[in-house]
Amino acid sequence: MKNKQVTFQNIGKKGYKESWDYQDSLFQEIIQSKMNNRKNNTHTPTKNHLLFVEHPHVYTLGKSGDLSNLLLNKKQLEAKGATFYKSNRGGDITYHGPGQIVGYPILDLDNFFTDIHKYLRFLEEAVILTLAEYGIKGERSNGETGVWLEVDTPFARKICALGVRSSRWVTMHGFALNVNVDLGYFDNIVPCGIRGKSVTSIQSELGKKIEMKEVQEKLLKHLGILFEWTIG
Repeated sequence: MKNKQVTFQNIGKKGYKESWDYQDSLFQEIIQSKMNNRKNNTHTPTKNHLLFVEHPHVYTLGKSGDLSNLLLNKKQLEAKGATFYKSNRGGDITYHGPGQIVGYPILDLDNFFTDIHKYLRFLEEAVILTLAEYGIKGERSNGETGVWLEVDTPFARKICALGVRSSRWVTMHGFALNVNVDLGYFDNIVPCGIRGKSVTSIQSELGKKIEMKEVQEKLLKHLGILFEWTIG
């Protein structure tokens, strides 16, 4: 039996490790439920979750990432009030901080579709549709996950990063959309390990600060339409 209801929580401002531990507990709970169903030949519906969070300054490195893409040492990190974590998500290095919407879908894709490629494209599409409501043309860049602006031009710049993990078709980690974020913090890394391309935000593109809650609501709307889920 497929459960397309998603429990949504906006957990506000919370540290990266604390948020990671929380989403991992939800992730493990779903996996355990699936294993119990298989062991007992039962069909208890599995849960789905979506978390929105805003992290303090933090740099995270994906499991296949290159540490040399972090351009700060420990003392320099401390001076900037930032922390660093090695993560078990895909992708390389990225930055999270105030003014950024980080979305963590913890979904059992057996409830939706068992296709990681399609899952990533849906996350990107929700961001592209949200940006379009602000008159910003978001695009995909061939071979690079995330959402970009002016792809295939000298002005290509990334506005949303993606990095996910999945096991038994259960997902965790997710996307980070730059809304009003301080872009200076990206100068301390090679974002996503990609040289020669810059990073941007909705605020930078429009020249004005945008209400975070408004962007969150638009994202929620488009995610719900694409995944055909209901918020419970």
